Amino acid sequence: MTAPVPSFYLYGEPQRSVAEGFVHVESLDDRSRPSEWTIQPHLHRDLNHIILIAEGGGSMRADGDSVAFDAPCLLLVPAGIIHGFSWHRDSRGWVVTIADSYLHHLLERDADLQPLFRAPRAVALPGAAEVETRIGALARELAWAGPGQRAAVDAFLLWLMVQALRHATLSASGASSSGRQARLVARLRERIEQRFRHREPVAHHARALGVSETALRHACARAAGLSPAAMLDERALLEARRLLLYSNLSVAEVGYAVGFDDPAYFSRFFARHTGRSPRGWRAARGQAISPS
Repeated sequence: MTAPVPSFYLYGEPQRSVAEGFVHVESLDDRSRPSEWTIQPHLHRDLNHIILIAEGGGSMRADGDSVAFDAPCLLLVPAGIIHGFSWHRDSRGWVVTIADSYLHHLLERDADLQPLFRAPRAVALPGAAEVETRIGALARELAWAGPGQRAAVDAFLLWLMVQALRHATLSASGASSSGRQARLVARLRERIEQRFRHREPVAHHARALGVSETALRHACARAAGLSPAAMLDERALLEARRLLLYSNLSVAEVGYAVGFDDPAYFSRFFARHTGRSPRGWRAARGQAISPS
């Protein structure tokens, strides 16, 4: 696979059309002070964030869930996630933004890194000094086009992700899974992302991936800590929660949108996994809103 050629930007807002190798660094103060330390829910389809909270704290709202965090920590926000933030006014840190294509190029270096951006998370750090120093060095690297810039930026970003990995609470099975099984699970996740609205059985996915259903179940249990069926349900539930929270679709229309032909069955499925009916969950989370 040919690696994307990075094109780097420092500060300012990213261009509307994101280059394959886009990397962007700005201070938390520059990002948040103009909006009174609140970032309304929004979505980047092709951009991922690594955010260092060196001082302060706040809360992150991601796909309807709220995660509180305190410094020092790293926030990891995958592309395609509706997210917003409310920071304490004394917060300080850095926001690193990475194009999706470039991030996946980096994640291919080591299968152990691949779980990092499967969901938004806050990763507590024992201290922020070294991480902040490295991000500052990354910012300086991005500010000029010197020999070896691409390798240097790769190295800084990979170091950041390794720190997040080593401090994250990952299951022992996921952390020790073989590269082959991790790659199989990554392929399954990619296929689920493309086809979750079809509600296909696990056996269908196994055949498409060229493995037995048993092998797929073992790989998922070891690398993801979930069964393939649970991964399918998890993705359908994520989309259903998004639509309930951020659209005005009816409950039946949400069910149809995530592959359920029977609205009543969708309601039972949703209630079984969340403890609330779709209508009750929506009411508890507030009126549906549209992402900015």
